[in-house]
Amino acid sequence: MTMVKRGPNVPARWRLLLCALILLAGCSKEQLTADPNVEMPAPKQSSFSQFRTTRAHGAEAPLRTEVEARVPAELGEVLAFYRRELGQRGWREQPDDAIIAADRVQLAFISPKGPAVLKLGRAKGETTISLARRNPEAAAKADILPTSGQARLIFGYLRPDVASLVINAQIIEIAGGENHPQRLDLPPGTYSYELLVSGLRVRADTITLAKGEAWSLSDDKMPSQIY
Repeated sequence: MTMVKRGPNVPARWRLLLCALILLAGCSKEQLTADPNVEMPAPKQSSFSQFRTTRAHGAEAPLRTEVEARVPAELGEVLAFYRRELGQRGWREQPDDAIIAADRVQLAFISPKGPAVLKLGRAKGETTISLARRNPEAAAKADILPTSGQARLIFGYLRPDVASLVINAQIIEIAGGENHPQRLDLPPGTYSYELLVSGLRVRADTITLAKGEAWSLSDDKMPSQIY
């Protein structure tokens, strides 16, 4: 006589749960994708994205091009997406000064049109994206390109009062009226500064400068990166 050994009697509700878990385990996540015809890619799955360019007065070529986005995906997935997509576009990753952490990534690239920086972060369960590329040829023509290894500040003042910028233990006088923008090259770092008009402080702030960048300062706005 043949003996049949029966397994444990599993309740129906547990069998359904087990089947669901097996099904989920067999499913793979959808790979992040991008439009192959876009030079500055963002995942199609992004919940938000915007594209910005900065130009010098009268110039057609942009000084700086940036895409910002948020995507409901893990940081590691987004990092893999950009390494794949940018590599296919001929961008070369630069290992120097790379930052790769659980909640933050910063990588430098050399693209066919100039240097670029990718910054990834985490906010409200999504991965935040900033991919910015600089155009050194356009910056050189506009006299915005900083000295090698330095960062550049560009500032001016159009009121009739005499103004002064206090930064890095320097006091820089800014002539009133229609004056040409003034330029100051500084080593990379974070600086506190004050803008004084007729001896009165009209703005006090800090600014963080990275090598090769150019920023604009004014009294009525936050510092803005233009290159």
